[in-house]
Amino acid sequence: MAVNSGRTLAEALAEGPVLLDGGLSNQLEAQGCDLSDALWSARLLADAPEQVEAAHLAYLRAGAQVLITASYQATFEGFGRHGIGPERTGALLARSVELARRAAGAARRAGPGREIWVAASVGPYGAMLADGSEYRGRYGLTVSELERFHRPRVAALAEAGPDILALETVPDVDEAEAVVRVAEETGLPIWLSYSVAGGRTRAGQSLEEAFAVAAGREQVVAVGVNCCDPAEAEEAVRVAVEVTGKPAVVYPNSGEGWDAEGRGWTGTSTFDPGRVRAWTGAGARLVGGCCRVGPDRIKELAGLLEP
Repeated sequence: MAVNSGRTLAEALAEGPVLLDGGLSNQLEAQGCDLSDALWSARLLADAPEQVEAAHLAYLRAGAQVLITASYQATFEGFGRHGIGPERTGALLARSVELARRAAGAARRAGPGREIWVAASVGPYGAMLADGSEYRGRYGLTVSELERFHRPRVAALAEAGPDILALETVPDVDEAEAVVRVAEETGLPIWLSYSVAGGRTRAGQSLEEAFAVAAGREQVVAVGVNCCDPAEAEEAVRVAVEVTGKPAVVYPNSGEGWDAEGRGWTGTSTFDPGRVRAWTGAGARLVGGCCRVGPDRIKELAGLLEP
């Protein structure tokens, strides 16, 4: 059962921009959570689910209309390396959706009639490796091998009843093809978002080639980019809309750089909420922030998106 009982997210996108949340990990760290191990925020699904729900609520209070679940790095393989078996992993994937649903329910009780959707996060294969390879792609796996990796957790997330599957931070075209095929098996709506750099996917393919994966696929309701430099967003949105004719999704990170070896962020933030007008002008209809973009920035975006 999905959280939102009114319009579908696709119907809402046809009428205007919808606000996503921001980075879950930075909000969890702000709440005092330790995310230093390889499971990252996914560990809290088992150890501190109340912290995940609290992070979701922080973004809802800031005005977010879509919550992205804490399942980005949650996989059968990753949990298995930490001694968590398949049955428990399936339950934790379902819990990620349930925690977002509970937060949305609390927000809707406080503001009756408010529309909130839950997006189940499906991160790339490289996120499971926890070595920064989601920012490189090209893992040496075939499309079929990537399908086999993604299928069990996509099925588990879909069974939990999110409003949409968020196929996010995808680094290359092969993985995009694999994960979209698997997601289509669920019958749920999908958004597809790449991580990009220098006007290309992280694996070096053109944006035209990358976004073409979504063209003509009915279940894909939005396509675009996330976890990229904010300066990359506007052009990526323009190309996504031009290639697919679909609404664009865009939620860049703060503009800081991720040091995979040191497991820390470098540089300074360049995220300017004022850019949202350029994004929506280019065709973005799902907008928000990714890593290091917190509730304060989402609140600013909410103000700028108000009619």
